[in-house]
Amino acid sequence: MATKPTRRMALTTFVIPAGHHKDSWRKEGSRIEEVPGLEYVAELTLMAEAAKIDAVFFGDIANANPTLRGDIKTNGYFEPISTLSALAARTTSIGLIGTMSTSFESPYTVARQIAGLDHMSGGRAGWNLVTSFDGFQNYGFESIPEPAERYRRATEFAEVVRQLWDSWGDDAVIADRENGNFIDPSKVRKINFQGEYFSVEGPMPGPRSPQGQPVIVQAGSSGPGLELGSSVADAIYTAQPDKGRAIEFYAELKRMLVGKGRNPEHTKVLPGILPIIGETLKEAEELAAELGSYVNLEHGRQQVSAGLAGVDLSSLDYDEVIPVEWLSEDPALGSRYQVFRRRVVDQKMTLRDLIVDMARSAGHQWIIGTPQTIADSMIEWFEAGACDGFNLNSPYNPGGMKQMCELLVPELQNRGYARTEYEGTTLRDHLGLPRPTA
Repeated sequence: MATKPTRRMALTTFVIPAGHHKDSWRKEGSRIEEVPGLEYVAELTLMAEAAKIDAVFFGDIANANPTLRGDIKTNGYFEPISTLSALAARTTSIGLIGTMSTSFESPYTVARQIAGLDHMSGGRAGWNLVTSFDGFQNYGFESIPEPAERYRRATEFAEVVRQLWDSWGDDAVIADRENGNFIDPSKVRKINFQGEYFSVEGPMPGPRSPQGQPVIVQAGSSGPGLELGSSVADAIYTAQPDKGRAIEFYAELKRMLVGKGRNPEHTKVLPGILPIIGETLKEAEELAAELGSYVNLEHGRQQVSAGLAGVDLSSLDYDEVIPVEWLSEDPALGSRYQVFRRRVVDQKMTLRDLIVDMARSAGHQWIIGTPQTIADSMIEWFEAGACDGFNLNSPYNPGGMKQMCELLVPELQNRGYARTEYEGTTLRDHLGLPRPTA
């Protein structure tokens, strides 16, 4: 008899109604005509909630550049705050994580909006903290700041947000009807923050949120990203297609957390995974081939060029190997760039190979198999110290979400690696995170 695991995986899902596999919206039954719109995305979210997944996650890109390159997967069609606020009213338990960029927004606005979502959802909000590398012209910037500057701004931005979230004590609201006092003013403080980028008086205009501080998720695996994530994040989204490298990344992050006096158990590492699922391996392989057949190769050429920092691929035939000397080892190009560079170097990929690989993965691990074999691989990573769980990427929708929630997650539940019921009411409860004190 197999022994039950001593801990569970954290599981979130990246909701992309058009499907995480590029051009999977061309598949019959995709419901692409309903993008953007509430009913379809609510159905996908309710599937995830029925599977007792910790949270849904909505990314965001504040420009139309990917769409103009033919990539409607990676887009800003579902603006996170408006989308998640609507979903808060349609759901009861699942966490709601949304992206807001530190490159464009005001920390006071982000603090208010994420705290507001936390109140509206009864403590289920999370903020995916990112820097941006595109779209600056939409916000009045003449050029894109260097990565180091973007991360300095992001670090200061996060500090302002967290101070604002703590500017009201948990017991600030006294609702004293007899004397007419709603708050105890001594429990509300100005933060008077002065930094390199921001000057913020505070306090927040309303009470502390149900979770104290909403969950902070940070997406980035580069050196500056690791530094930021290890300082402020409750969870890390990361692209780790190779188990060995994932183990190294996990160990390094946990070391950094300990070095900063943080409990390493209180920051969850969640690599993305794209499962292409069939009831048999043959069925899964046929589905993978079908999804690959929908990829528009010319759009893919543009998308690969953008993913490789603008390298000119116009002279390459689709079945030519991408010359290694065209690619740089410069770490400033980012961790995702280096994932693709290593694939070209290690696997001698042709342009066609990389187009299809990028269409499936966007740099994440992708796996073709049955619910049992995919669960085997996920458990192997989890037990090997490569992760604390996964961010599940549905390859196509709505069918892929249905397969993940009705085939893959139940397999993990049956083996004791995923919950069968929500034990708590907040996202912090789901992730096993403590509530910060003010």
